Amino acid sequence: MKIGRWALLLTMPAFMAGCGNFWQAPSSSSSSSSTASSGVFYIADEADYEVAAYYIDAGTLTKISGSPYTLSSAPLALAIAPNGSFLYVSTAQGIFLYTISSSGELTLSNNSAAISSDVAATMKVDSTDSWLVEAGPNAAEVLAIPIDSSTGVPTSSTEQAARLPAATVQQLTISPDNDNVFVAVGSAGTEQIAFTAGNSAPFGTESNIAVKKSAGAAVSVAVDPSDRMVYIGETAASSGTENTGGVRVFTYSTMSEISASPYGSGGVAPYAILPLSDGDYVYVANRTVSGSSDGNIKGFEVATSGSSYSLTALSTTVTTGIEPESLAADSDGSYLLAVDFGGSPDLEAYTFDSTTAGQLDSAFTAATGTDPAEAVAIAAAP
Repeated sequence: MKIGRWALLLTMPAFMAGCGNFWQAPSSSSSSSSTASSGVFYIADEADYEVAAYYIDAGTLTKISGSPYTLSSAPLALAIAPNGSFLYVSTAQGIFLYTISSSGELTLSNNSAAISSDVAATMKVDSTDSWLVEAGPNAAEVLAIPIDSSTGVPTSSTEQAARLPAATVQQLTISPDNDNVFVAVGSAGTEQIAFTAGNSAPFGTESNIAVKKSAGAAVSVAVDPSDRMVYIGETAASSGTENTGGVRVFTYSTMSEISASPYGSGGVAPYAILPLSDGDYVYVANRTVSGSSDGNIKGFEVATSGSSYSLTALSTTVTTGIEPESLAADSDGSYLLAVDFGGSPDLEAYTFDSTTAGQLDSAFTAATGTDPAEAVAIAAAP
């Protein structure tokens, strides 16, 4: 379970503090004169203490010069600024800032020091590039770090905070209109927090969306790119005895659940939700599937009728490697990317079928490090 892994990682900084010169800052890399053609993305390998960097060139996975980038401790989460200039890497020893070159290479910034000692399990940068919002894994609060949009460096040592109903933080997201932060908090449901980027204290009124069933837990959350719907992945949300994970769908403007919700996710634990940029399809990665050691990805077509929305499950569900953990789409929308914590393989890339709308076709797979790499997060440059 993710919480168990985080709890173990959080014991590491105290141990390392007493080890003299054992701790060293993450490594940086020199810039390259080449330019990546498209599809730059980064993968955090928890077991290998590194970030692997790639781009896709004419359908071929290409490693970016300098990759992999070695870290001082295990990475937990990644976040890219919407301006594409900065990558934030949360580790067991704090959050580090990297600048991103035109070729996708990373350079450690902030004089190689962590920008925060927080250990974040999930984080996002708001659309103005002025706040890094982060949470978890063992504190009942969400934090906002003010950052300079031109340098990525914090503008103040004071972090803004909002309380959460529990410390079991799974995932957070910021709505595209920048007005709300949503945090999946396990059995405590999903917390909705009003957000105003222009305020020095950006957090506002809070409300809670309770889990559908008392045995369930909110493990993922996403917002439609056009602010139409909010998607929440919950365990035990659907009826039956197997693969009872579900995707709950809410109309964003009213936060009312649509009548057909929840939709069966096709697995037990829907740990990642990815709405495509055009809003026509949404994909769900199930970390656990009944009767199988593999995970899967289930897709849905999104239909709109006035202000009403509905989902229709695609006919094909894709089997993944073990414990798919995170999803992303490349910058030009040609590939859906998935990383598997349990490997077999670490990275999977899919294209979209030319005849069957929304269907995923396997494009390539790859090992992202020395296995077991334990790929825990993926972030694609905008």
